[in-house]
Amino acid sequence: MLVLKQVIRQSIVGLAVLVALTVVVGVAYPAVVWGVSRIAPGGPEGSTVTDRAGCPVGSALLGIDPRPATGAPDPYLHARVVGSDDDPFAPGDPSASAASQQGPSSEMLAQWIRTRRAAIAVREGVPPDQVPVDAVTGSGSGLDPDISPAYAAIQVARIARVTGRTPAEVRAVIADNTDGRQLGFLGQPVVNVLGVNRGLGLTAPGCG
Repeated sequence: MLVLKQVIRQSIVGLAVLVALTVVVGVAYPAVVWGVSRIAPGGPEGSTVTDRAGCPVGSALLGIDPRPATGAPDPYLHARVVGSDDDPFAPGDPSASAASQQGPSSEMLAQWIRTRRAAIAVREGVPPDQVPVDAVTGSGSGLDPDISPAYAAIQVARIARVTGRTPAEVRAVIADNTDGRQLGFLGQPVVNVLGVNRGLGLTAPGCG
């Protein structure tokens, strides 16, 4: 009888702990996380950027390099490349973002950079030595949403020519989508690629 009472008492205690933990871990904690995600800057849906009609056109945090149709004029402001020697303008796969694993001493990376610099110089009509470093090197993820003002600047003439805008108009859109150093002294100024293309009316809506 004593053993039975101890088993019953322990079972009641175990059940109470189970219920308490279920409420705390299975209900309260997820509810708090969900609530915080709804008030956090950018929200939980990947900082979605929409057009004027409210259709999603991309993310403010994940940059994908836009590509024109084969043989079509190229009106886009381009992001940092992640391509190889075979295809220097490969846009990458956002579902499998990763670094190339090639270090500073890698001859493969050096060849990629030479190929990218030559291809970008031809695309923008500038000497290779005017192509900035961020244009020919990728980040750890390869999905940077921003580029340097220098890389944006060498693309102005092409964008203006293809879109029929003046260089001053293109520069104004770029300026509107340029962020300065964080807190005034951290990092470098950056240009948001999607923001510029959106400002130029070059993004396709994500809904009908």
